[in-house]
Amino acid sequence: MTSSQSQRQRAQDMKNLDSLVLINKPLNPEIHYIGELQTPVIVIDDFTTDLSALQNYANQIDFNLDKGSYYPGVRAKLPRDYVIEVLNQVFQLIYDVYKIPKNLRIKPQATYFSLINRPPESLTTLQRIPHFDTPAPYYFALLQYLNDSTHGATAFFKHQPTGYERITQANMDNYFRAAEPYLQALAPFPAKYFVDSNEYYQQYHQVDYKQHRLVIYPGNLLHSTLVDQQTDIDSNPSSGRLTANIFINVT
Repeated sequence: MTSSQSQRQRAQDMKNLDSLVLINKPLNPEIHYIGELQTPVIVIDDFTTDLSALQNYANQIDFNLDKGSYYPGVRAKLPRDYVIEVLNQVFQLIYDVYKIPKNLRIKPQATYFSLINRPPESLTTLQRIPHFDTPAPYYFALLQYLNDSTHGATAFFKHQPTGYERITQANMDNYFRAAEPYLQALAPFPAKYFVDSNEYYQQYHQVDYKQHRLVIYPGNLLHSTLVDQQTDIDSNPSSGRLTANIFINVT
């Protein structure tokens, strides 16, 4: 296929994408109030009715290491039409559930396809513990599971020494000080993904990977993927733990 043919094919795929990424309306959101803080997490099953065009698109683009984060894998840009459609359908729900002041506006921060591909022995120390995205109060992750196969869940954790479930500007410095001894103790041991509770991080909720499911949660919650080494460490968009990740800040 020539370069011009490839460009025409991609343009056609984008046209198809716009028509085939169909939202299953009316939405049927479930609000899970998790942890001691009873933080709302929005789960919408069967959010979409057909993901084949989006999956095909993911199979035709290049994934690259995300050098701006600690994500243990590769990412590629989501199609703009998909991002706009998702946000159009759920923005009012986000405002209502999280009681966001009406004068604040949504600002997309990053929009990615994501695939975990790092073997456990290559992980850095910070990739071996639950993380938070930002301490900003109205920063949210919108996560859609795209493949029709079994993959690791998204789990939420409490930092046991401090009792923190959410990391804010007010408690962030104290959290880092309290977490540092564990990071130092962890460093000499063989690297592995964090998939179990221990005396430092206690899992208290998880959302299983299920095709078409959309999950929305505050980015300051401590969370992690429960990586299944048999199915999740895979750079192939057709078989790996393919997700669509939209990060927004409301300011």
